[in-house]
Amino acid sequence: MKSLSARLLLLTVIFVMLAEVLIFAPSVARFRETYLADRLQAAHLAVLVLEVSPDGMVSQEMTAELLGFVGAYSVAAKRGDSKLSLMQEMPPPIAATLIPTQESPMTMIGQALLALVQDKEQVVRVIGPSPRNPDVEIEIVFHDAPLREAIRAFAVRIFFLSLAISVSTAFMVFLVLRRQLVRPLKRITRNMIQFRSHPEDQSLVMRPSTRLDEIGVAERELASMQTTIRDALTQRKHLAALGTAVAKINHDLRGILSSALVVSDRLETSEDPEVRRIAPGILDAIDRAVALCTRTLNYVGHDTPDLMLSDVKIASVVTEAGFGLPNGAELENGVDEGLSVHGDRAQLFRIMNNLLRNAAEAGATCITVTGRCKDNVVEITLQDDGPGLSPRALENIFLPFEGSGKAGGTGLGLSIARELARSHGGDLALRTTGSTGTVFALTLPERARSDDG
Repeated sequence: MKSLSARLLLLTVIFVMLAEVLIFAPSVARFRETYLADRLQAAHLAVLVLEVSPDGMVSQEMTAELLGFVGAYSVAAKRGDSKLSLMQEMPPPIAATLIPTQESPMTMIGQALLALVQDKEQVVRVIGPSPRNPDVEIEIVFHDAPLREAIRAFAVRIFFLSLAISVSTAFMVFLVLRRQLVRPLKRITRNMIQFRSHPEDQSLVMRPSTRLDEIGVAERELASMQTTIRDALTQRKHLAALGTAVAKINHDLRGILSSALVVSDRLETSEDPEVRRIAPGILDAIDRAVALCTRTLNYVGHDTPDLMLSDVKIASVVTEAGFGLPNGAELENGVDEGLSVHGDRAQLFRIMNNLLRNAAEAGATCITVTGRCKDNVVEITLQDDGPGLSPRALENIFLPFEGSGKAGGTGLGLSIARELARSHGGDLALRTTGSTGTVFALTLPERARSDDG
């Protein structure tokens, strides 16, 4: 029963059978009630023969024939003060007296089910109004074996009828559910297995149907997720290839740049004033080229190291990260000296340094850093007075190699900062940006998740 279809079919049959059981018991009880009513009616018809006879009596042969018609040892009818009876001989001892009109529904069901399982034969007396005339009270004494046999035969018929209804209903329900639920789930499962084996194959991306129910939603969400995964894997593959390429050329490029630095040093001692004037610019350009190569190699060629957790004072990290900012930008450190987090100091320094240098390189002259702790979450706000981010930079602000807002930038600063923040269990978000400046919010848990509890 590993197949969902087989289990669905079996469970449907079982549940329909349970529903039929709830119908079975009342049906058997109703059959018993009808059986007793028919006996009372037959008994009344037999007694009517006495009413039309001249002296209210019939022969022994007629009595036996009438009692045989009723299937009873004796029959009696009472209306007002008059009473008529048919009896051929003294009946066996009566084991039970049944009065159907005084039985509750549960009693009727219980008596019917008892008749199904009871093997002991006994003589019973039934008393009740005649179905033909409620003013006439009928009393019959008979053997209950025919009653039990009739109930059992009826129960067998009902059982097989219920089984046939259950199987046919279950099969139809199964076909509908298989078409509407099982087959789409199999299609989704098969697609997931195929996509897992070859996620780069675009033809394996789920093609959702036009259904508007939960299955349709699942198909569309799966297709969207597969597209996202495929794009991420493609980008990761490209980054890996880029990292390999940069690693291969890094040694040669450093050698070339080192030679250029030696030549540049000689340019600074040149007797030509014009050469000495342009030499610092050349040195700065070479330094930026070396730094760009190194940052790119560090991003694509190395995994994020494990965090070395300790209690870190945020104010001291901000001060160290803001030392020597480019373009003469000034830092206003408004973080309280007592504010701290349990994190990796080197990684936190890298986050703050990237954010501060990005702001300074973007044109900010003053960068204000503040911090607070609320609900065990430390929030550090960096506000600058720069010109704000361009629309192009906002579209891909945290994407590596795409989120740079300045010429010659790699877009790695914010991407690395956010990645390191999330590795601590926090996040980095852009609050506002405009002509009056930009505000970033860095959130970090006061205690690392591994220290909770």
